[in-house]
Amino acid sequence: MARAAAGGRASLWPWLAWAAVILVADQFTKTLILGYYQLGDATPVTSFFNIVRAHNTGAAFSFLATAGGWQRWLFTGIGVAATLFIVWQLRQHPGQKLFAFSLSSILGGAVGNVVDRLMHGYVVDFLDFHWAFLAGMFHGGHFPAFNIADAGISVGAACLVLDELLRVRKTS
Repeated sequence: MARAAAGGRASLWPWLAWAAVILVADQFTKTLILGYYQLGDATPVTSFFNIVRAHNTGAAFSFLATAGGWQRWLFTGIGVAATLFIVWQLRQHPGQKLFAFSLSSILGGAVGNVVDRLMHGYVVDFLDFHWAFLAGMFHGGHFPAFNIADAGISVGAACLVLDELLRVRKTS
């Protein structure tokens, strides 16, 4: 996926483009939700999936959602710091495809959620999966609502773990 740049080094740009795809898809879908749904509205799609409009002032699983407002700036700062660190890492390792894919997926998601926090003061969530077997862990069996940015972060994190496992296995 990464092309060789001058001097034979892989390019950073394909990874930034992938992060931009996630960011644009995330913001586009959130704009649709904000335009067509009121807070709390839901549309059943299947027996286990709904489109909803939810606002999350906290982090993953609404961590610190009721903290009083300061968490908006904490999570924005963490997102900005993560963005800077990830871009630096992508510049250092653009030829490591799985690693760079992982980081750029996280980057697109992190920036998408930072944009929400800055524009709205909360993150817009809208994907609601629910299964009866989750009822013991989540109210009514509903996994916490999430968005495209969260999916990018989760896929990126899983791929980052896989990349490290493959790296350790290769050196053993």
